Amino acid sequence: MPESFVTIAYIAAGLLFILSLGGLSAQESARRGNLFGITGMLIAVAVTVLGPHVGGYATLAAMLAVGGGIGAVLAARVEMTAMPQMVAILHSFVGAAAVLVGFASALGPPTGLTGVEARIHEIEIFVGVFVGAITFTGSVIAFGKLQGVIRSKPLLLPGRHALNLAIILASVYLGSQFVGAEGAAGHPPAAPLILCTALASLLGVHLVMAIGGADMPVVVSMLNSYSGWAASAAGFMLANDLLIITGALVGSSGAILSFIMCRAMNRSFLSVILGGFGADEGAAPAAGAQPAGEVTSITASETADMLRDAKKVIIVPGYGMAVAQAQSPLFEITKLLRARGIDVKFAIHPVAGRLPGHMNVLLAEAKVPYDIVFEMEEINHEFPETDVAIVIGANDIVNPGALDDPSSPIYGMPVLEVWKARVSIVLKRGMASGYAGVENPLFYLDNTRMLFGDAKKTVDALLTELGQDGVAISA
Repeated sequence: MPESFVTIAYIAAGLLFILSLGGLSAQESARRGNLFGITGMLIAVAVTVLGPHVGGYATLAAMLAVGGGIGAVLAARVEMTAMPQMVAILHSFVGAAAVLVGFASALGPPTGLTGVEARIHEIEIFVGVFVGAITFTGSVIAFGKLQGVIRSKPLLLPGRHALNLAIILASVYLGSQFVGAEGAAGHPPAAPLILCTALASLLGVHLVMAIGGADMPVVVSMLNSYSGWAASAAGFMLANDLLIITGALVGSSGAILSFIMCRAMNRSFLSVILGGFGADEGAAPAAGAQPAGEVTSITASETADMLRDAKKVIIVPGYGMAVAQAQSPLFEITKLLRARGIDVKFAIHPVAGRLPGHMNVLLAEAKVPYDIVFEMEEINHEFPETDVAIVIGANDIVNPGALDDPSSPIYGMPVLEVWKARVSIVLKRGMASGYAGVENPLFYLDNTRMLFGDAKKTVDALLTELGQDGVAISA
């Protein structure tokens, strides 16, 4: 395949990736955005495989079949509740690939580059390996925290910031020993690169271990950005223009998304990277953190009566809904209420769940219409005129302490102000704290009712109660 055709195809694939990002910015166009991305990637892989510098097609075909088959099976089998972990572990693959490409470039056949060009190539290798190693180990730790095999509580070592700085300075020194030096057979010396890989891997572990559960959605987004920059670095090492462009797109978009999510949590990006916020998920609140008062529980039958009498209902989904897989019966309840002429809307917090857009994907999976799903800034002002606010499996994103308790760890974080509704009904298993490990005074307010139990069973019970009304609904 001529080089000029490869260049044209790469430009076309790059444009499709840009269109894909644009499509993913809204629910209505997300499907189209995915199709653009899939098409662009198919073009990129096909053109790269058939390009003038590629050989060994039997081995390549076998690897594509094995890797593609594993990916297809995992994607088909993964539950939506496990999607954050899936994304995190896929980020680790990108980091590992950047490290392997770096070592292959450093130890492979001589490139023929001399002078400044050779030095630039060596810098590309060193930076690519450094970023890739951080991405790999950081993503593995993020996977462990999301999967529950590693505690979500931050690991706060004494002098952790000094440790991070020491690792970075040591890596810079190793870089100076790698760039411009000559090892065996005309290759750059391997020892500095190996030591840098070990230090960067340690840095990736330490950075993510120091980040608490409340910040994990931002961590996933941040690692997405890291994986993009690692891919871009690999593109420089391989002199592949499309990989450079694609990596830069992923890296910059991930960084922007991380910044948006940090702003939604009233957290600085630097504070998230440095970590130290959050406790074990579901842990009991700290001593003295329990607000005064008692909770008022409610039954599914009483909840159904309140919903029948309401004129306006806002539903706030959280990670508990994802765990219980309650989105489909919840939409059936929505259809029953709308058939009675009740105005029903969904309110989505930017960091609800453990992945950017987690709740939007779940609701789309349940066929909830896009026009009744609203972001926090679009709907927060409507709670004072709402009869019933239903909170299903959410905790920290509806915590009034974020607005009125300066001692709260999440003070200043914008939240959905469900307590301003006439009645707030919280569906929850028990009184354990949420992912941030912070007590929620919402549960003790006079206009809050607690509907305890598994979210799926509770929603099914509500659906049964409301379904007895015999109201006809349309799909």
